[in-house]
Amino acid sequence: MRDTRVTLRRRNSHEWPIDVLDAADLHASGWEASPFTDFVLKVCSRCNLNCGYCYIYNQADDSWRHQPGVMSRETLSSTAARIAEHVERHGQPEIRIVFHGGEPLLAGTAFLADAARLIRSAVPPSTRVDCTTQTNGVLLTGSALDDLLRADIGVGVSIDGAPDDHDRHRQFRGGRGSHAEVAAALRRLAARPHDRLYRGLLCTIDLDNDPLGTYESLLEFRPPRIDFLLPHGNWTTPPPGRSTSPDETPYANWLIPVFAEWYENYRPGGTVVRLFEEILSLILGGPSHSEMIGTSRVGLLVIETNGALEQVDTLKSAYQGAAGVGLDVFSHPFDALLEHPAIAARQIGLEALCDTCRACDLAEICGAGYYPHRYLAGDGYRNPSVYCPDLMALIRHVDAQVRPEVEAVRAR
Repeated sequence: MRDTRVTLRRRNSHEWPIDVLDAADLHASGWEASPFTDFVLKVCSRCNLNCGYCYIYNQADDSWRHQPGVMSRETLSSTAARIAEHVERHGQPEIRIVFHGGEPLLAGTAFLADAARLIRSAVPPSTRVDCTTQTNGVLLTGSALDDLLRADIGVGVSIDGAPDDHDRHRQFRGGRGSHAEVAAALRRLAARPHDRLYRGLLCTIDLDNDPLGTYESLLEFRPPRIDFLLPHGNWTTPPPGRSTSPDETPYANWLIPVFAEWYENYRPGGTVVRLFEEILSLILGGPSHSEMIGTSRVGLLVIETNGALEQVDTLKSAYQGAAGVGLDVFSHPFDALLEHPAIAARQIGLEALCDTCRACDLAEICGAGYYPHRYLAGDGYRNPSVYCPDLMALIRHVDAQVRPEVEAVRAR
């Protein structure tokens, strides 16, 4: 077997992996990039809410100010052509399109339907295109849902739990909370015939909110899936409540009671909590399908409102321009981005991790956590997650819970 270890060159003037990880060296060692499978289209760069923790509008990068309000037809057409080019070159049987923002429904459901038609007609008939819009729910009226149903565009909604908890952060620009509008939208989404569009809920963890109360309030909307998100932060700008002490695990302490409730009461066809499902899969030797955890290859590409190609947009929580790669849909095929060191770093698995993480017995499961959460100014992304103690505590708790049951089944 050929040696596929990564050749890394440190240059003091650059942060890892830019100008440190060399794609030519990777290819010479036998590594090949995997094509993109998930395309996030930033169809609108503005939002009708002003969420306090938002990584686009209220953290390190303010590049949204220089974006057009809505993606133009020219940019959309070029994006569809580039997606089709990439799919045909790699023979992909399925891709996923996420209409994102800002708030994507500000672009209008007619725009989203047209975008879905354009992309689906551009790719080969053998390629299945799953389209979803991720929305704050405020504009998710009955007529909007009818339009999305006709266009076969799924819907994911962001909500942070009970009314007061949600409204603390997810507010209109005048300061009024948005929970009432979101709850009404979710009741419409969960009812027939729109329920077949329902993809799930995103909930950003607030340590001040009761974990079980938050979980139970989300279950009231009968979601097929819940994603609990760790607030975006890093070693330079730590997230709320996350100190540098390895002995403090506030986010694990928040999640563990939720895991206990979910695990004890889960039934086939019930609500999946994605983070827990991913941890269980990895503990049992399976793959990860989330960037939040594990070492599976990342196949996500962001197309900005102006057609610029970017890495995952949550990198904007680190510093100005962190997500940029200097390429766009008008001049560059997507394969050109596969050669970028920042993309390669998220496809080489354990070799992208720092020595501390690679020596850890949880390396294959944790995978150093979410890539943006590893950032340290002046050093880059080759660090443990800023949530390292929390991830270790949560994974060890889940493992201790399920390991005896797994061993008992195997012993039969």
